[in-house]
Amino acid sequence: MLVHGGMDHARSWDWVARSLCPEYHVYAYDLRGHGNSAWAPGAMYSMAENVLDLSGLLDIVGALHGGVPVRLVGHSLGGMIVLHYSGLYPERVGRAVSIEGIGFPPQHRMSEPAPQRMRRWIEAVRNVETRTAKAYPDLDSAVARMREANPRLSAEVARHLTLHGTNWNADGSMTWKFDNYMRALAPYGHDIGEATEIFRRIACPTLLFWGLESFAPLPHGDPRFEAIPDCRLVTVPNAGHWLHHDQRELFLRETTAFLRA
Repeated sequence: MLVHGGMDHARSWDWVARSLCPEYHVYAYDLRGHGNSAWAPGAMYSMAENVLDLSGLLDIVGALHGGVPVRLVGHSLGGMIVLHYSGLYPERVGRAVSIEGIGFPPQHRMSEPAPQRMRRWIEAVRNVETRTAKAYPDLDSAVARMREANPRLSAEVARHLTLHGTNWNADGSMTWKFDNYMRALAPYGHDIGEATEIFRRIACPTLLFWGLESFAPLPHGDPRFEAIPDCRLVTVPNAGHWLHHDQRELFLRETTAFLRA
């Protein structure tokens, strides 16, 4: 099961899925509020809600394949979902791979006291209520924005991600598919102590990837990283946060060997 990150979509895994398909039944899905999945009015798009969705989907997939332990691969938000599910249902997971997905760093505002977090979330939601999603006049303009976010993307990959991540408007312009309300980070569900307790219960071998040129700091010293019992960290040079695009061959080589072991 391949789990994408925030403001992304399942088709970002196409190259990875093609590589894994000869050996595995591969599934990738759009998170709630992303891609072609429905938006969730009134939802916080919280960690608990995302893990709930994955749990329901894996029950269906497990019924199709005899309930064998699943192998989970996630990026960013998807990596967080993967690790949370693996800690909550350790008996159901055979291998877990997380790309920069242990959670916000300790110094992030999501670790501030509850009053600040709650007020910031309320104000963020109210701001989204009056916000109009940015429209791009054509596909090329949207692709340019995609490459601005990650300059390492090839023209082919950027166009593919943009084509499957946008909707056409009636006037011919394009907007991103994800629900803008998911930008308002849920005020709960990112507690470092709680995540540490959950990750400590992960029973399967875990592979964690980190891009050495990512905006996210390396997890050394993070109690969530240190809590995972059987975890190997792979640091990837010349790669940022989207290292499965930036250094795809290295990612596939390491991941394939890990899943086979």
